[in-house]
Amino acid sequence: MEYIEVLLPSVCVAGLFYFVMKALLNVDRSERKALAEAEREAALAADRDTSSDAPEKESN
Repeated sequence: MEYIEVLLPSVCVAGLFYFVMKALLNVDRSERKALAEAEREAALAADRDTSSDAPEKESN
């Protein structure tokens, strides 16, 4: 029983560390995904703006 009393705090801290790190990595992954999507949308909007500013060719 004394082994459990000695190891239990270390096991609890290790479990807490695991879940905190897992949560941080998930948040970072989703933030990077959202940032990439926002940059992609901004690039598409910029392409649309530059293509609409270009003079259109007249067809005869």
